[in-house]
Amino acid sequence: MASTSADLFDDLVRCETRLYNAADQRLRAAHGLAASQFEFLRYLRGHAEARVADVATNFAAGFGAISKGMDRLERAGWIAREQHPRDRRSSVLVLTAAGSSVLEQAEETFGALLAELVEPAADAADLAATARVLARLRSALEEARVGTPAG
Repeated sequence: MASTSADLFDDLVRCETRLYNAADQRLRAAHGLAASQFEFLRYLRGHAEARVADVATNFAAGFGAISKGMDRLERAGWIAREQHPRDRRSSVLVLTAAGSSVLEQAEETFGALLAELVEPAADAADLAATARVLARLRSALEEARVGTPAG
C-alpha cells in the first residue's frame, strides 16, 4: 500500500507528540525547564533583538500566550526585557547569564535524548532527507501564512 500525505500527517503528528512529551519530561526532571521554555531560549539565543511578536510568529502561537511564557522565563531569571535599540516603544528579549547556562546544560540533555530516540530509527542519510523535506514544507507553510493564529 502506497504511503499517502494523510499517513505522513498521522506519523508526523504522533512522532512529534511523543518526542515533545519525552523532551518535556526529561528537561523538567533534569533542569526544571519545560520543553516550550527550552525552545524559546534556543530561539532567543539565535535571534538578537527578538520581540514577543517575533517569537509568536516563529512558533505560530498567539501573542498573549507567548507574552505569558516570556513573563515566566523572566521571573525564572533566564531572560530580560530591554528597550529596543531603535524603537523606544518596544522591548527586546535577551538571554541572561543564567538563561545561557541552563540552556547549555539542557542542550546536552536534549541531544542525548535525540540520540537515544531518533538516531536508532534512521541512518544519517534518512535523517538528512527528512530534515530537507520538513524544512521545505515548513517554509512553504510559513510563506503562505498557513496555521497562523487569528489572535
